[in-house]
This record gives sequence, structure tokens and C-alpha cells, in this order.
Amino acid sequence: MQSLIYPIMIYPILYILPAYVANGSPVIFGGGKPLDFNKRFGGKRIFGSHKTIRGLVAGLLSGFIIAGAESAFLPYMLAIGIMLSIGTHAGDLLGSFLKRRMNLASGISVPFMDQYLFLVFALLFALPFGHTPNAYGLLFLIVLTGLLHVFTNVGAHKLKLKEVPW
Repeated sequence: MQSLIYPIMIYPILYILPAYVANGSPVIFGGGKPLDFNKRFGGKRIFGSHKTIRGLVAGLLSGFIIAGAESAFLPYMLAIGIMLSIGTHAGDLLGSFLKRRMNLASGISVPFMDQYLFLVFALLFALPFGHTPNAYGLLFLIVLTGLLHVFTNVGAHKLKLKEVPW
């Protein structure tokens, strides 16, 4: 049983950690000027007011720091962690862009898009660099991401870091 814990649970968590940190950091360190500078595309905001320059920079830097720390033990994780962090924000920004196109206000929850789009893009951006968790590890990450999404968002809302608990 111990031999299954590493490839199914521990390695996938280590692998995805830069993306998780990059995704969560803007809630703590974000705010300030909107990333889209209040500009519009097709008459609608590009990303909305909750996507900020400081949040993006904080998210990327936080993910990069985790990637650097992990690379001391798993050298290949530097490039992977950087790409996971970039992919995380690409997916998150795409989600915000699509929500604005669907006439949804900032803060409105869209199932799957809010929980998993960052994960899908993170994994796609890192895929060319190899070392992806096996199928069971990826399944574990899907379940873990769904659970963490609920608990971290409710916690951030209770701490008044987020306006809504999703």
C-alpha cells in the first residue's frame, strides 16, 4: 500500500503545488489596478475588476518561488512549476474573459470553469516538460481540487478575503 501512496497522492500534490499556490495567492496579495485597465472588448469588460495586476504578479511570483523550492529536490520541477503557474493564470483569465462574454457579473460562480479551468490549463502548459502524474494521480488531483476549491473559498470568505464563498 505504501508504494501506491507516493505515485497517487504525494507526487501529484508536489507536482501541482506551484499551480495551487499561484491560483490562491491573488486572493491574499491581490487588489489594486485591474489587469484590463477597465477596457472593454465587444462592449464588455475584458476580465473584470477582480483580476488585478498585483494579483497576477503575486500569483506568478508565488508559484515561481514554490517551483524554485521544489527544484532543490526535484530539479525538473523548476520549468514545470513555472509553466504550471503561467498556465494557472491563463486558465483563470480565460474563465473571467468567457464569463464577461456570457454577461455574468464578477464573482458569479460557473461550475467547472471556476473549479477546474485553472487546473486544465496548468497541466496543459506543463505537459511538454514531462513528469506528469499517472492517471490515478490525475484523478486524485481532480477530486482534491474540487474539495480544496470549496474549503479554501469558504475559508477566504470567512476571513473576509473574498466577497463570495465560491
